[in-house]
Amino acid sequence: MKARIQRNKVKTDINIAPFTDVILVLLIIFMISTPALMQPGITVNLPKTKITDATDSSNMEVKISREQNIYVDDKKTELENVEAVVKEWLVSNPNQSIVIKGDEQIPYNLVIQFMDRAKSAGATKFALAVDNANTSEK
Repeated sequence: MKARIQRNKVKTDINIAPFTDVILVLLIIFMISTPALMQPGITVNLPKTKITDATDSSNMEVKISREQNIYVDDKKTELENVEAVVKEWLVSNPNQSIVIKGDEQIPYNLVIQFMDRAKSAGATKFALAVDNANTSEK
């Protein structure tokens, strides 16, 4: 019998080993880089008090950071744009409160300026958020 030599035959099988290697490397890269890409929340040091009330999650949450940046529902907003943002929010939430979480280091005047602009937009209910301090005074 003669041995048949097979030359120039096209291989039809798919080699998935290199593909699997690439996918695993990408998975490792994403697993390592994802925590680094996540932005930390807006940190606001609230003034301390002994008694706090529970807040309704449907209220507008306004944070004023130590750098005097204003965030309405975690979106940075300029003081000049407060009226437009509050008017838009009041259309779908007419009877809800605006909860102001101002850092304890900000000037009180900034909170008043925000409230004045929100009132001119039609807001009537405000709440000032505080941090519940579990320490007792002596």
